Amino acid sequence: MPLKIQTPLILVNFKTYLEATGRKAVELAKTAERVSRETQVSICVAPQFTDIAAVAEEVEIPVFAQHIDPIEPGSHTGYVLADAVKEVGAVGTLINHSERQLRLSDIDAAIKIARGKGLVSVVCANNQSISAAVAALKPDMVAVEPPELIGTGVSVSKAQPEVVTATVRLVRKVNPTVTILCGAGISNGEDVAAALKLGTQGVLVASAVVKAKDPYRVLLEFAEKAKTNI
Repeated sequence: MPLKIQTPLILVNFKTYLEATGRKAVELAKTAERVSRETQVSICVAPQFTDIAAVAEEVEIPVFAQHIDPIEPGSHTGYVLADAVKEVGAVGTLINHSERQLRLSDIDAAIKIARGKGLVSVVCANNQSISAAVAALKPDMVAVEPPELIGTGVSVSKAQPEVVTATVRLVRKVNPTVTILCGAGISNGEDVAAALKLGTQGVLVASAVVKAKDPYRVLLEFAEKAKTNI
């Protein structure tokens, strides 16, 4: 039975790490699915474009694209078409990750395209004002990710808790219904618990899971902490 997206949510971005490329992407997605089923916590994965089809074929947890371009079908060589990622099994997409940033007008267009194609949009934002601006565009989710903490192992929920609380407050004023995720440096269960206590509804993670010696153990810790801090 397919697993739905619900909160608290753990979204694992595979980026372009070799540990989550090709066959290893499928293995990691299966590990995420196992933890999701065991804990009943929603875990989604965002593999590279070339791995979406293989991953979606093998697991029933939600699969996301890492990016879509604000384009319609046509002559756009080298771009990523929303229809294409949906066709191969993606149910949602990241937009404006700090490593793949877009102009605000393109973020707006990408959100509208995702909505029109029935894809869940998760828009990343690197500060409070950007978070509020993108929340006004009515994406499904906003992920708060100060870029200076990404991949450092120092979580935003601990290093800059005031950033999270202020952002949550600001975003809620603009868009009371959007789901808010916390990203950047989430590396253990305590980080997940802290993020949820600060008012977010889930986390966006990458290297802490993808590059872990035992991704199952890390994800299990994340999920158990998420479950007890709803």
